[in-house]
Amino acid sequence: MTLNSPRAVRDAAADPFGEHSRGQAALCRQIMGGRFRFESASAALLDLVDVAYAGLPPHRLPPAAPEFRIELQLMPRRASPPAAEPPPVQMQSGAGLLCGVMDASNYVVLAPAQRQALVVASEDMLERPYHLRYELVEFAVFTLATRGLGLVPLHGACVGRQGRGILLLGASGSGKSTLALHSLLQGLDFLAEDAVFVQPESLLATGVANYVHVQADALRFVDDEKVRRWIGAAPRIRRRSGVEKFEADLRQGHGRLAPAPLELAGVVFVSSQPADDPDELLGSVPAGEIAARLCADQPYASGQPGWHPFQQRMEQVGAHQLRRGRHPRDAVDALRRLLD
Repeated sequence: MTLNSPRAVRDAAADPFGEHSRGQAALCRQIMGGRFRFESASAALLDLVDVAYAGLPPHRLPPAAPEFRIELQLMPRRASPPAAEPPPVQMQSGAGLLCGVMDASNYVVLAPAQRQALVVASEDMLERPYHLRYELVEFAVFTLATRGLGLVPLHGACVGRQGRGILLLGASGSGKSTLALHSLLQGLDFLAEDAVFVQPESLLATGVANYVHVQADALRFVDDEKVRRWIGAAPRIRRRSGVEKFEADLRQGHGRLAPAPLELAGVVFVSSQPADDPDELLGSVPAGEIAARLCADQPYASGQPGWHPFQQRMEQVGAHQLRRGRHPRDAVDALRRLLD
């Protein structure tokens, strides 16, 4: 049947939005304290979701979470896909909906009150799994979890042990990812590297520990040859900033992923500046400066519901600044002392 045949025209008239013609399959995953049901007629899109979220520790947050539903639709290949990277996502909102739009064939529509989202991607985006996963699928997952579970979304990392965690904040390039990686290699529990989500009243933190992103020059600090091979064999991704990094899969058994949400025991602002004394990397942040430092570091989160109770709790647990030492393992030792 061709698109211009009488039958195709009748079908389009009877179902102009394509609501009844797709046979859907489903995939369920426990992510960030919520249960997510992904539905799609595209096996390729469900495979991408499975690669991203299979094998993660099934974090749960009190109280019991509702189910979130994300439908994924695959559109035909664009006639002229961009030669370089896809256009950046533009955010829009209105009528109770949140939208992230790359172009007419690649976008996300979220209805947070209904705990539902629609992700639409063109077939050629399957050749760009990094952008498809992070900028469309993960945008839907993170936004629904944040709004539906009342979490504070933070750009940062988190490591810990024995149920307690340290929140790592700092500007891009400050070394959060390198510190998180070495924390994993030195035996701490790895919770998240780039995005941390915190329940403000309990300070329980969760995240998605699927990948760690490492620049090539950071490999010189990795002493274990097996670990260097693991990272060096990982796919390379290119950030929107132009920075290239290895995307190493944390689920391959090179450390311990936090089996449950971590209760934050403090926040550390990671600095790229070397310490004056390489044996003294940590310095306390005065209590009166913590709120301003948090707001300056997290401009988006500071405008979200739950920020003020989160900020007050973080002022109670305390904050430190961490400068660079001779080797990342020295910084891990400093974090370990905070967790004692």
